[in-house]
Amino acid sequence: MTENTYLRWLSGATRSIYWHDSAVMAELEEAIGNGAVGVTTNPFLVNATLRANPSDWRSRGVSAAGTSEGDARAEHLICQVAGHIAARVADFRARGFGYGHCCAQVNPNRPGNTAVMRAMADRYAQAAPNITIKLPATRAGLLVLEDCVAKGYSVAATVSFTVPQVLAAAEAYQRGAARCRAAGREPALGIAVLMVGRLDDYLRDVMQESGGPATEEDIIWAGTAAIKRAYGIFQERGYECALMPAGCRGTYHITELAGARMIMSIAPKIAAGLAALEGPFGERIDAPVEPAILRRLQSMREFVRAYEPDGMAPEDFITYGSTNRTLNQFCDNGWNPLQTLDI
Repeated sequence: MTENTYLRWLSGATRSIYWHDSAVMAELEEAIGNGAVGVTTNPFLVNATLRANPSDWRSRGVSAAGTSEGDARAEHLICQVAGHIAARVADFRARGFGYGHCCAQVNPNRPGNTAVMRAMADRYAQAAPNITIKLPATRAGLLVLEDCVAKGYSVAATVSFTVPQVLAAAEAYQRGAARCRAAGREPALGIAVLMVGRLDDYLRDVMQESGGPATEEDIIWAGTAAIKRAYGIFQERGYECALMPAGCRGTYHITELAGARMIMSIAPKIAAGLAALEGPFGERIDAPVEPAILRRLQSMREFVRAYEPDGMAPEDFITYGSTNRTLNQFCDNGWNPLQTLDI
């Protein structure tokens, strides 16, 4: 195992919690050795690991046998993989908030269908007690998220790239938590994902199209600026759920947030980059983005929509550019291939 001094510092000496972003078991073992206490998966990652390591997963009992092709098969395979990973990290739950969970994502082809997502969430909740159900941060997805929290399920709002989305997710969690407590239960883990790198990716195209003053050096700060702003609001309002930076494109997406009470989703490629850093390390969550960078980013309407708390209404979430891109990837390279995978 490669020792990662940065990740050990981050997970051991700060309030930040490290989750591994991969469904490959060998990668998970190394991540756990460096402080990982949870796992994020999505349909793309599940499809990738099953196709790359079929014999390994068959030896663990994962099989498509007994399921017809289609949505049922994709869900069945995701439940098996996520359930196996959840069992591996379950012992971490004893450490408290944010520990010992594995994510499983609902059908990305149905981001506006509350009935489909609600029924699937109920089934996922039965797969393992420490499954965190990933729902899209669309208007429909957040309605389902509130109901899931009320039932005592662990949840994560994903396909989320903006301050308005994570604030709406936090509010949905609070409403569900109040209902859960009124029923005599304590609410489970709640996560509001902000896919920082995917926001950068989208705004890079916007920048090139607009021809405005923003540059590539500014664009790589867009996702970081958005999640730093969201974090400040979360702290002010006392939201119970945790922010999660995800879809990171460089080590800066983690180092600039170090020390935050966040659950960090860190893929192997980013972990490798962090391993190359030399100490001493320091917390950066309170370091602001340079005002000049923000001014240039704010020349783009799509950044303003992502950055301002009231930049979008919930009905706009499903049409934001990053949403369409990400859902398409999760469908075309994840869920849809799983529908016919024979393992």
